Amino acid sequence: MRRLSASSTAFYKRIFPAFWFGFLTVFLAVGAWGLVHSNAPIDPGQAIPFLVVPVFMAAFGFFLFRQLVFDLVDEVWLDGDQLLVKNRDQQIRIALADVVNVNATIMTNPRRITLMLRTDSRFGRNITFMPAGPRGFLGAFRMDPIATELIGRIDAIRQGRR
Repeated sequence: MRRLSASSTAFYKRIFPAFWFGFLTVFLAVGAWGLVHSNAPIDPGQAIPFLVVPVFMAAFGFFLFRQLVFDLVDEVWLDGDQLLVKNRDQQIRIALADVVNVNATIMTNPRRITLMLRTDSRFGRNITFMPAGPRGFLGAFRMDPIATELIGRIDAIRQGRR
């Protein structure tokens, strides 16, 4: 069995968002504390950035995380002609023959590969994961090697059936 997904997926899914929202909460709390405990009269023009900017950044971060990170599965393993997909405490096996399409993003961070399945699975019809391995120099402009390998394996399986 070979791991196809990056080992840093947990960092992207859990640790970095907690750090992001925790930092914004601390920034907002310190700003509000400073405004409340200030001896000088409060000028609304000075108070607004301490209140609006963290809220805007939290909304932006949530939207970005929802689009790029929260839908990633934890682990994807290649086991012969099957994929073992793990997310939290659940796991499923998917035959490569059941994969309809392989889509890899370019010029995004984190990198993403989405597998579209013929039928719904426990994790939905689309399985998205971060591929393992370095991108390399100018790798943002090339197709991901793991996606290329999966496409080749799926095509070989389909041609063998005909």
